[in-house]
Amino acid sequence: MLEKMEEFDTEKVIEEVEAMSKEAGRVQRETLKRILEENGSSEYLQNLGLNGNTDPESFKACVPIVTHEDLEPYIQRIADSHHASILTAKPITTISLSSGTTEGKPKFVPFNDELVDSTIQIFQASFAFRNRDFPIGKGRSLMFIYGSKQFKTNGGLTAATATSNLYRDPKFKSTMKSIMSMSCSPDEVIYGSDFHQSLYCHLLCGLIFRDEIQLIFSTFAHSIVHAFRTFEHIWEELCCDIRNGILTSRITSPSIRAGMSNLLKPNPELADLVYEKCVGLSTWYGLIPQLFPNAKYIYGIMTGSMEPYVKKLRHYAGDLPLMSADYGSSEGWIGANINPKLSPEFATFTVLPNIGYFEFIPLGEISENDKSQSSLICSELKPVDLTQVQVGKEYEILITSVAGMYRYRLGDVVKVTGFYNSTPELKFVCRRNLLLTINIDKNTEKDLQIAVGEASKLLAEEKLEVVDFTSYVDRSTDPGHYVIFWEMSGEAYNDDLLNRCCNRLDTSFVDAGYVSSRRVKSIGALELRVVQRGTFQKILDHFLSLGAAVSQFKTPRCIGPANNKVLQILCSNVIKVYFSTAFQ
Repeated sequence: MLEKMEEFDTEKVIEEVEAMSKEAGRVQRETLKRILEENGSSEYLQNLGLNGNTDPESFKACVPIVTHEDLEPYIQRIADSHHASILTAKPITTISLSSGTTEGKPKFVPFNDELVDSTIQIFQASFAFRNRDFPIGKGRSLMFIYGSKQFKTNGGLTAATATSNLYRDPKFKSTMKSIMSMSCSPDEVIYGSDFHQSLYCHLLCGLIFRDEIQLIFSTFAHSIVHAFRTFEHIWEELCCDIRNGILTSRITSPSIRAGMSNLLKPNPELADLVYEKCVGLSTWYGLIPQLFPNAKYIYGIMTGSMEPYVKKLRHYAGDLPLMSADYGSSEGWIGANINPKLSPEFATFTVLPNIGYFEFIPLGEISENDKSQSSLICSELKPVDLTQVQVGKEYEILITSVAGMYRYRLGDVVKVTGFYNSTPELKFVCRRNLLLTINIDKNTEKDLQIAVGEASKLLAEEKLEVVDFTSYVDRSTDPGHYVIFWEMSGEAYNDDLLNRCCNRLDTSFVDAGYVSSRRVKSIGALELRVVQRGTFQKILDHFLSLGAAVSQFKTPRCIGPANNKVLQILCSNVIKVYFSTAFQ
């Protein structure tokens, strides 16, 4: 395990990554042995008949491949019984909540000190490589991070989002300060009870410390884009606060006001400077480096469902580098971004072989009928080990984590782009369970992103853009058809332009099953529904009301039955409807 150092030693951390990546197979076996030895007395492993064996062969023979649905009864018992050693020998004391955007509600996930340690390790590893190419000095970071409300489970365990559990952990907070500089925002802002008030004050703190800001960070790119879209509307109010040294009355939280009282002092010169910068930016291009002249880069997860926000983020960033953060999930970490010079669209993640035990299901072996992802079908799959994957092929990941998730299907599809020594480098492709499908068609989240990207090129000609989007399969019609929801910038809607966009969306799905089905009319014409401005903010607010944190929010790209409330929000805000004529 990489230790936290008072003075961060970049070269030492890189040497440790080098050493473990050269012996990835051996390190994987040792990692599995450590996990099984530490948790062999847990109820779950005891009942599977491992009998103390810790070798990969025994592990695979005894332990089934599972989904969250399979483990949910065990996790619920942990949440209800506090001291029970059910999935891990050492009792779980904290529960993490997933974002809930995929399934419509947050999932419970075990969280422990070992998961904090693995998070620290992966953050240190990626920072070492990043700092070698883009060194930062002493200063501050503008971090758009938000704590969520904590609550107690029936068994007395603390439950919060995974990001909140990390940000509240003293060891992790210390590490963040040592490798990413101190946040310019006080804890009262980070853990404020109202997201909108916290966001306002994050921006205000950034401006107060503008000359000290070394980097801009949030867990997801969406949060950074959302922050600067908000800035476009409130910058004059921020300038007023800075000029007079008085916090706007819109901030009603006593704790946030108290936290800001020590920072906000009258500063007319700074207010004038910020005002001049904003007035001089007609399209807001290069806003971030104009506001924060000493920032070195912008950092956050920019792959997968975050990729559509990269274009807008690059607009705000100007020439400032964008770097995609590491690859992981609420259940555990997988890889670090040790190639920081790659643009987000080409980002790869190098698997650290000692943070978990990993297996890979070759995508071709997943049954076309595997809709339920049941354990029965899983048991027939033949995963390969970390060092056995092949360059150019796609796989679904299984993770055995330090927090009691054994042979767990993350549902992520990755492509192996190469090897770093003997450990693979992965490119995230898509989530397997986010599919647009009616009969023989199978379009993934990535396919949807490509189609929207192609159609949005038509909007660019009119200086318009897609603010956000999602999709839905409407089976109430015969035949069923795809529905794409768009929120656009601007208020004027050109029917001819949007009809062309609708046709372009339809023809940009290149899946053979979709194209052939459209031609024989077994799938109906694609429908584009334009929603009014602010609709996706309402979706965000909905998930916040369920306990999600903005730091880990992801817009659901395919609305399923479990997300009925989201569909209601979308349908109630539709202002224009168009049907494709592309396959007539």
